[in-house]
Amino acid sequence: MTDRPHTPTPLDPAALDTIFLKARTYNDWSDKPVPDSLLEEIWNIARMGPTSANCSPARIVFVTSDAAKEKLRPCLMKGNVDKTMAAPATAVIGHDMEFYEKLPQLFPHTDARAWFAGNDALIEETAFRNGTLQGAYFMLAARALGLDCGPMSGFDKDMVDAAFFSGTTVKSNFLCSVGYGTGKDLFPRSPRLAFAEACRVE
Repeated sequence: MTDRPHTPTPLDPAALDTIFLKARTYNDWSDKPVPDSLLEEIWNIARMGPTSANCSPARIVFVTSDAAKEKLRPCLMKGNVDKTMAAPATAVIGHDMEFYEKLPQLFPHTDARAWFAGNDALIEETAFRNGTLQGAYFMLAARALGLDCGPMSGFDKDMVDAAFFSGTTVKSNFLCSVGYGTGKDLFPRSPRLAFAEACRVE
């Protein structure tokens, strides 16, 4: 029997508050910048979350410059424009529909590429599921590093793909602004389903 590489220990209540219990979706941002080095740190943590066959399909464009924000502006629903323009960084979280081309690197134990090549339905399902997982890991990593998040889905996907993923095999999934949120325009926390409403044990 080999030793476990890591034995998990429960997070303290303050960490759970930061990541889940007191974390909120922010709609207004301070002018404190988010350096590129911190965006890279988010990725370096988020990439460690599990994906099936380590397929890692997520691809992210960080919109930080004025020019990039202007490219994003017309893609947004009206209610998302001001808050997105004010955010120091907005991640366009997408997934690569040719993720399987990197499987020889990421999952070298077997010919995992052959599982997907030519199987469009499996490619689409796998890319979307695991890219979405990685988007969630991204938010948890950002919060763990002391940033606030403003995830959103109110945008034109075709326009975003044309603006930021043109000439690639990447499709956008959702947007997530990151920075240091203010209390302005913060909605009351919405209710959540109780265990008995959403779960059962068999």
